[in-house]
Amino acid sequence: MNTEADFEPGKVYNRRQDIHGKYGGQRQGGISTPAQFPVVLIFTGESGEEYGYHDEYRNGHFFYTGEGQTGDMKMLRGNRAIRDHVRDGKTLHLFKYVKPGLVRYIGEAEYQGHSEKQRPDKDGKNRQVIVFDLSVED
Repeated sequence: MNTEADFEPGKVYNRRQDIHGKYGGQRQGGISTPAQFPVVLIFTGESGEEYGYHDEYRNGHFFYTGEGQTGDMKMLRGNRAIRDHVRDGKTLHLFKYVKPGLVRYIGEAEYQGHSEKQRPDKDGKNRQVIVFDLSVED
């Protein structure tokens, strides 16, 4: 079985069919960690801003808000998978929603570090969020 991810920069994919149908992993949420492939898949889009997520390109880096909708974010599950992807021998792939169910492949990313910021959760309460600094190949 080929365990390499095969995505084309700029190409639009149907998240459910083209990505999870082939690679598996969690079909919802911003971070997906397929068990059978050495990849971590990250999904970003405008809709997360109402829940305190704010992802952006700045100075050649992509700043990605970690997972968790309420309370302080912890370095668990998907957040830990992003931080440890190199150590774990996994590649990190970034997609951006172009419309519901459809994502454009931005490119392979690499964890450069993270910081914590104060932002509201989905209920409007302040909390600590993890913001990942990712370099992205396109």
